[in-house]
Amino acid sequence: MESGYSTSRHHTFAGNPLIGAAAASSASVPSDSDDGLESAVASIRNLLADTAEEEAAGSGIRILPFRHGKPLVESSYASTNSDEGPTWRLAWQSVHKCRELFEASGLKLGGESLVYLGQRNEVVYWALDFTDLNLVSQFGSEERKNAYVELRTLMVAADWSDENAMGEISIAGHARAILEWHGLCQFCGRCGTKTSPQKAGKRRHCQNDSCKKSFYPRVDPVVIMLVIDKANDRALLSRQSRFVPRMWSCLAGFIEPGESLEEAVRRETQEEVGIEVGEVIYHSSQPWPVGPSSMPCQLMVGFFAFAKSFDICVDKNELEDAQWHSREDVKKALTFAEYKKAQRTSAFRVHHICGGVEKGQGLASDFNVETGELAPMFVPGPFAIAHHLISSWANEGVGGLVS
Repeated sequence: MESGYSTSRHHTFAGNPLIGAAAASSASVPSDSDDGLESAVASIRNLLADTAEEEAAGSGIRILPFRHGKPLVESSYASTNSDEGPTWRLAWQSVHKCRELFEASGLKLGGESLVYLGQRNEVVYWALDFTDLNLVSQFGSEERKNAYVELRTLMVAADWSDENAMGEISIAGHARAILEWHGLCQFCGRCGTKTSPQKAGKRRHCQNDSCKKSFYPRVDPVVIMLVIDKANDRALLSRQSRFVPRMWSCLAGFIEPGESLEEAVRRETQEEVGIEVGEVIYHSSQPWPVGPSSMPCQLMVGFFAFAKSFDICVDKNELEDAQWHSREDVKKALTFAEYKKAQRTSAFRVHHICGGVEKGQGLASDFNVETGELAPMFVPGPFAIAHHLISSWANEGVGGLVS
């Protein structure tokens, strides 16, 4: 059954409405232009210096708080409609509220602490890390409760058929990636001197006058590929030991320096499963800001890879298992109802977290809804590029991949 996710849509974490063409089309001054950026920086500095002005003009600025890499979100649930689960959204805050919490911890909120995200419809958006505050920052009220929630949880909980939800998760992913990079780039890699943020957080600069090296946000490219046996109409899927039971996915690996994308696909496939690959076809790419903390944002570059050999030899240091799967078996694994059930359950989990329910207090985290009671296998949900590589092959066949 189809996943219900249109191939014309952006992947999860892509299509950020605050950057690129989407943002430029909604404002007279593009959000990423020098003029737009300098204007945004000047406005936030003026508001931080003038409380009265902030109260009068602060509606044009919104700040997204983070703590330990988790964005602040709020959740609502219209229980009258039993078919729909809760919906979450980013809990944007005012300059005044953020400054108030910084002062309560004995800190001063300065412009250098804020990271520029973009602007849209005359509103400028920023991110701010609250991790180092001495107190757990309190936002919300009895009526509107919120909490810091893991981005991976939000990823599963986002309704992939809802354009607004996809915009929210892409903004949160971009903000987390930039903030995490700032945390990793506190000191110069050349001379060891402390670095400082520049251009509203778009780069960092070494404070050593004899060095002055500039650093820019890091992106780690990863190839992810579905290996296909064209003659026998089957695809190779693998398992890692960290996967939940019965989940299978595509092969993936980091690109080596001096290596092309196609070369990385062939090398990784040979190393991990001993399969020789011939033709390599590009599919799409996806930002992935939910990888290891040492890599603030990976870029998953997806390919179809056509096998020239077929005997599998698994590298047990990399994978738990790898097997060929028929198109029929893969189609059975692509059961839309189970993905929707997983999304709804995760949405309730976010709703409970926002309401103060901690792990172990009724979140049913051990309820593995994605596998289904009878499914012998399943693949990652529509939030992952692996899902779309697999579903494209299963539903379109080789003829649909090679145009």
